[in-house]
Amino acid sequence: MLIDCVEIQNFRKLKSVRIDVSEKTTLFVGANNSGKTTAITALRYFFQQDQSRFNINDFLLSNHQKIDAIGRRWIESNETETPDEKSLTQEWVELLPSMDVWLTVGDSEVGRVRHLIPTLTWAGGSLGVRLRFQPKSFDNLRKEFIKEFDKKKTVTSDEGLKIWPESLIAFLQRRLDTHFVLRTYCLEPDKREEAEHGIARPQTLPDDREPLDFEHQPFNDLILIDVINAQRGFSDSSSKPESSSRDQRPQTGSGHNRKFSRQLQHYYRNHLDTKENIDTYDLGIWKATQKAQEKFDEALEKKFEKPLEEMRTMGYPGVTDPKINIKTKIDPVKSIDHDTSVQLEVGQQNGSPLHLPEDYNGLGYQNLYSMYFQLIAFRDAWVKKKPEKSSSDNQHKIPPLHLVLVEEPEAHLHAQVQQVFIRQAHDVLRKHSESENGSNHLETQLIVSTHSSHIAHECEFKNIRYFRRKPISKSDNVPISAVVNLSEVFGKDEDETARFVKRYLKATHSDLFFADGAILVEGAAERMLIPHFIQNSNLETLKTRYITLLEINGSYAYLLEPLIRHLGLTTLIISDIDSVDESRKKTQPAREMGLKTNNPTLKTWHPGKECQTIDALYEMDPSKRILEYTKEEFSIRVAYQLPVSVTFNKKEKEALPYTFEDALVFENFEIFRTLQGTGMVGKFHKAVSMKTFEEICAEIFNVVDEGGKAQFALDLIFDIDPTKLKIPHYIREGLEWLQVFLTKTKPN
Repeated sequence: MLIDCVEIQNFRKLKSVRIDVSEKTTLFVGANNSGKTTAITALRYFFQQDQSRFNINDFLLSNHQKIDAIGRRWIESNETETPDEKSLTQEWVELLPSMDVWLTVGDSEVGRVRHLIPTLTWAGGSLGVRLRFQPKSFDNLRKEFIKEFDKKKTVTSDEGLKIWPESLIAFLQRRLDTHFVLRTYCLEPDKREEAEHGIARPQTLPDDREPLDFEHQPFNDLILIDVINAQRGFSDSSSKPESSSRDQRPQTGSGHNRKFSRQLQHYYRNHLDTKENIDTYDLGIWKATQKAQEKFDEALEKKFEKPLEEMRTMGYPGVTDPKINIKTKIDPVKSIDHDTSVQLEVGQQNGSPLHLPEDYNGLGYQNLYSMYFQLIAFRDAWVKKKPEKSSSDNQHKIPPLHLVLVEEPEAHLHAQVQQVFIRQAHDVLRKHSESENGSNHLETQLIVSTHSSHIAHECEFKNIRYFRRKPISKSDNVPISAVVNLSEVFGKDEDETARFVKRYLKATHSDLFFADGAILVEGAAERMLIPHFIQNSNLETLKTRYITLLEINGSYAYLLEPLIRHLGLTTLIISDIDSVDESRKKTQPAREMGLKTNNPTLKTWHPGKECQTIDALYEMDPSKRILEYTKEEFSIRVAYQLPVSVTFNKKEKEALPYTFEDALVFENFEIFRTLQGTGMVGKFHKAVSMKTFEEICAEIFNVVDEGGKAQFALDLIFDIDPTKLKIPHYIREGLEWLQVFLTKTKPN
């Protein structure tokens, strides 16, 4: 049994998303505030069926006004006309938080899901269930709200003073747990629809569909869920000691003491305690413990002999009084129940090991040890689940599916350790006897949310789910998110484009998955200098956004288009104009010579075939350089070299740059006339010192053609203060567009 996907509706900022779940490990990635934590929270709330966790802020924020509108209609309606439950349900159904769970059930597991089977003809395969947080009785909710609202009419108060409940939302802030409950509904597999552009299309339930009636939670014996939260509460050696509470439960939530020694204690009590699990090795422990206890009792009796003898002078104990004896109890778990029970060997002195308490270890190692040991504890608690006293079928009582959620495992871990963790985490969860014996009736699915590009780098595309912030729309006046299954980016049949993109991201980094926007550049010079341009300009808003800068040659940038489109990532493409003649030979740019661009990005991505001549690119309106993806709700913009006006011998001359480097020289003409240097810097200095402007342009083109661009950028950064450089106009236009677009689309 496996979870195929979940569809979450109306929960916080997830209006309607589908999340496909991989067979082993699924990775949630996305920019900050894109909904990853919201999705993890929804999985916990709905799967654990803990309705007490829900509060009114878990309802989609844009639905609050609609809920208040329902309340106003109830108040304004004629109370003699009581609406029926069906009509009350209809006005609520599109506003309620819910989660559809689609399972893949094997033939041998049909009996275990008999309480969830939709029809008598269902014979295995896909099985869907909707969990919906809804009023126990819509009519009772309506009546009590009206009753409480009418009460405040009789209360006199100062003008402007708000008296509860001023709205239905305000009423539910106090009474939600009284009136709302989780209900379970069967779904019909043949009516399941695929998501579109990251937005789910959940099926509509018939008006007469009744919830399933359970004596227990629907997934109790099917899915065991364990969670490692992002806030893991590690302490350090200088922090104050925490409470000495001996909580017997696994401490997975924020605010708990997550010290390794505490986890060892919990693990011992549940899996190693000799009172529950006896083997031949335990008999030796018992014998040694009993012998130590006898010796200790004997020593205590001698130690307390004098104090007890003194007590007899007070007449106690008398002849008929019970005699006082002191007996010890040696409990193995108590031996690791102290702050220094876990020691770190950090070296040796004179042949003896040197130790420090675990608090003196780095937070990274504390985090790593804690997470790994929790995974081990989760696994063993699952496969070693004890049968109920009324049942002899232990295997039937073990849930066939173990779902483990891990939030942000990268905390305090350096890059290599992050990668090791994500590679091994699922394997750790599968190292149990049933798996080793080849049994397939127990499955484990791991879901990890992360902000780490290093972790994303280790995962296959097919296992990554990208959470994308959608622009605020008129219908949704608050930010919502969509979820993109990256396995669908290039379709089912992987082609050369797909292989290139995957290899490229593996060879570089996966920062695209966490950015607000992206800038694609041609070469190393742009990659090194554009961050300086942004930092040392008046692009203040752009400095506060998370921008990924990718260096990718113009011959390959267009291959990223499928990925950029699916991510819905606002992107500025800074490309070279790459002019060629009719024979496709590299040529110095010139007007009215029939020259064309040889840049594949400009030819095949944007602006495309209709605008390939150099003259057409020069004359194109700036707005035409923007390509809007209407369905995906984002845009890209191309920026390429444009004519530059240069003052030469007190006259204005037009220069036509070929690449970024000569555009930078023409925009900073006077600086290069005085700038001495080596390499390309020195060559440009000589070029701009020639007698005629035509000679200057021709020589600058030759210098660019000779190469050495990366060294040019380094020399420039070394020789001149970046604040003195003027940003090439075509790049400044692009950066200003990116700043404006991100300001409009990203919430404050």
